[in-house]
Amino acid sequence: MSMQVAVGHAFSVEGREAVARAVYKARLVLGNVRIHFAVVIASFEYDFESVYNAAQTQIGDVPMIGFSTSGEFDTKGNHRRSVVVALITDDDLEVKTDWVPGFSENSVRVTNNLLRDLGLTSKEQGLLLMVADGIHGNYEAMANTLPVGRYQLAGGLSAGDIRLERTYQMGGGKFGTGGLAGAFLSGNHVRIGVGNGLGWLPVGAQFRLTDVNGLSVRGLNNKSAIEGYAEMFGRQPRDWAFPPLNTLVRLYPLGIDQGGQSMMVRTPLRIDADGSLRMHTAIPRDSIAQLLIGSREQCLAAARQAASGALAKLDGVQPKLALVFADVSWQMMFQGYEGVEIDAIREVLGEDVPLVGGYTFGQFRQTEGSPRAEFLNQYVQVVVIGEE
Repeated sequence: MSMQVAVGHAFSVEGREAVARAVYKARLVLGNVRIHFAVVIASFEYDFESVYNAAQTQIGDVPMIGFSTSGEFDTKGNHRRSVVVALITDDDLEVKTDWVPGFSENSVRVTNNLLRDLGLTSKEQGLLLMVADGIHGNYEAMANTLPVGRYQLAGGLSAGDIRLERTYQMGGGKFGTGGLAGAFLSGNHVRIGVGNGLGWLPVGAQFRLTDVNGLSVRGLNNKSAIEGYAEMFGRQPRDWAFPPLNTLVRLYPLGIDQGGQSMMVRTPLRIDADGSLRMHTAIPRDSIAQLLIGSREQCLAAARQAASGALAKLDGVQPKLALVFADVSWQMMFQGYEGVEIDAIREVLGEDVPLVGGYTFGQFRQTEGSPRAEFLNQYVQVVVIGEE
């Protein structure tokens, strides 16, 4: 059987009902066929145990990956407090999935365990799709643990409520918080493309990170971080320590100088009560950073770039499904203009390609032959899956 894909989306007060409706809509398209792979993306506002149980009941014993998000994508645009589901049937598609707890405590060990369970080596060719806890974990160490190989890497950090510091992942018949989910897709006739785009550029302001402690950047140019942002953007420093400004700081990431290499983008998760920037990964003390600012126009161009880059890697094969992972800063950027970034992607891929995705706290990237995997902040990532 050739590859067939269907996407379902549903709103509901309860997560289990939203899953049931979304799966029902997708099943109406596919009919009574065997499902070989499923993707489930659900609002963090739902009880995720109910989401997981409903997915297991409605979809059955099928390789599955899923995560929590602050906004869900489907072919019609983006949504809030809903569930999107993608179902794929293809006799040529081989999928292995798993979820391993404890990523927040020991990211390297958990990554190695997941790779072992998925049977991934440097010789395998396909797509490694990974979803990690979005708030706690060593993402740089995880990226360095992945073997160089012929596979492509995509995925990101599950999103959720920053105040509760809890995000969810599911895979391999398991789910939970603080873990790492993964899926490896391969097949003789399966073709995969991954593209990435960044809609933020330097504006000339430059800092030296003069006080760094683990994930906290406390000092910029020998002043407190909160004072540095207050001077640039106005408002009193104390205003930046509380909502909404303490999380809107994500709109203003830092571009870290890497000594002649490409700029590394690192985004504050929030401003803590002590006035420091809480980062996703540690940044070396005395690093030179540039302030980056985005715009809707730049982001739309980046979305088209990501879609074009993914499509080019299919070598003319028609895409059957698109997966989209966008940083939550994109959700902030397009508030009041919801769905336009999805429209930009569909301009490139075509109106008939089913699409699912969600906002994340970061992405992972490694293209075939690249020396190492990367952890990304602030990007949009497009993954296209087709069949030759």
